[in-house]
Amino acid sequence: MSKNETVLRFEELSFEYGHNKPILDAVSFSVRSGSKVALMGQNGAGKSTIFGLINGTSAPESGSVIVGNGVTIATSRQVIPRNELDLTVRAFFEKCFSKKVYDIDPKIDDVLEVVNLKGHEKVHDRIIRSFSGGQQARLLLASALITDPDLLLLDEPTNNLDKAGIEHLTDFLSTYKKTVIVISHDAEFLNAFTDGVLYLDIYTRKIEQYAGNYTNVLKDITARVEKENMKNAQLAKQIQAKKDKSNEFAHKGGRLRLVAKRMKELAEDLEEEMVDVRKEDKTIRPFTIPAQPEMIGEIIAINSLTMMKNHKIVERNFKVSLKKNQHLLLKGPNGIGKTTLLESLARGTAKGAVIQKGIRVGYYRQDFSTLNFDETVFTALKNIVLKITGRFEEERMRSVAAGFLLTGEIMQTKIGSLSEGQKGLVAFASLVLEQPGLLILDEPTNHINFRHLPIIAKALDQYQGAMILVSHVPEFVSQIRVDDTLDLDK
Repeated sequence: MSKNETVLRFEELSFEYGHNKPILDAVSFSVRSGSKVALMGQNGAGKSTIFGLINGTSAPESGSVIVGNGVTIATSRQVIPRNELDLTVRAFFEKCFSKKVYDIDPKIDDVLEVVNLKGHEKVHDRIIRSFSGGQQARLLLASALITDPDLLLLDEPTNNLDKAGIEHLTDFLSTYKKTVIVISHDAEFLNAFTDGVLYLDIYTRKIEQYAGNYTNVLKDITARVEKENMKNAQLAKQIQAKKDKSNEFAHKGGRLRLVAKRMKELAEDLEEEMVDVRKEDKTIRPFTIPAQPEMIGEIIAINSLTMMKNHKIVERNFKVSLKKNQHLLLKGPNGIGKTTLLESLARGTAKGAVIQKGIRVGYYRQDFSTLNFDETVFTALKNIVLKITGRFEEERMRSVAAGFLLTGEIMQTKIGSLSEGQKGLVAFASLVLEQPGLLILDEPTNHINFRHLPIIAKALDQYQGAMILVSHVPEFVSQIRVDDTLDLDK
């Protein structure tokens, strides 16, 4: 396609989930061939839904999605579905094609090279579940690239990626000749290659289209809000002056009553000029994660750890001890075994690690598999309260949930039906209610709206139990007190 040809267009498109849950309201926008566009909006606004409408897995209530003639589309999903985790790498990639592809292994090798995942071993028969979270993120990207699409849709592609992985992806997208639409909350990543932004406003359910990158858009939005607030303030002043005059003349009687009437009409005209100020995304309320009370002594001791090195399992001796109010940062590249290690620590099965008896472990897992996807949010949080306190404190539970924007219909929604960002907020609400003595966090920034991250960082910084954190986001980590760092690669 030529550079300026329209590759995708939405025309007056509306979409809703079930009854009375509108997501998009008469949305119109277009994307030109070769452009790199960021799709932004609040958690749960419907960004992934837009991808579903583009690739045909969802259908609009009204309006239309128009894709350029012959344009092929591929989507890099946020997470690998559970029913695909036990596939081999070969079977995983075969599902990307509508027809059987013979001799697919060379294609797999080529695309794994592109995402910097080609190792020394043949991976075609390896099970997807055996890969780390960061390696699975690279597989998701590769699964979209293997069909060489004209329009590439990337849904949170940096989640779980280490620094090297993000740099490799950024370099690839910067030189990619075809069209890209990406959902991400990583500002630095978006600024590196995007030239436009589609902003989904959760309040108006419209798409606002901007030129420039992520930072440019935030400046535009801030300036717009300030301008609208200033205009309304000036109008409010004029309205009040007209109303004061109207009241003054109304009491004097005679011909001045006509003047009073005119002043009142002018005030009403000015009120109609008041503009609806653009609402910003809501942020979660500041919160604390209460530590389990009456903890003394060593909460966890780690003497040795098992990890992956050059595709082999190795055991390393360490001496790590955490007491109350001590925070440990666990570092290492994708594939070294951080997630596997955290899971074994949380379950109490890690060889060489001992957790003090009676310590409650709060575990934030990057794939949210600690949550029961078949439970509603209400039931999940209720069960935690009952487990910890022995009685159902509904008012407190709802207050905590509301602080994480989990209200109304969301509380009665099954966790599996929530957006990934909303699942993350449920996970944090659960930790607040659990009051753990040991907090284990595996990539807690994944999928979370960037506006929430400073609030989450402050809560972790102030947490007074023992904490083990894994995060590949330096800006986030820099806001949290870290007493010790364990680099598994050294």
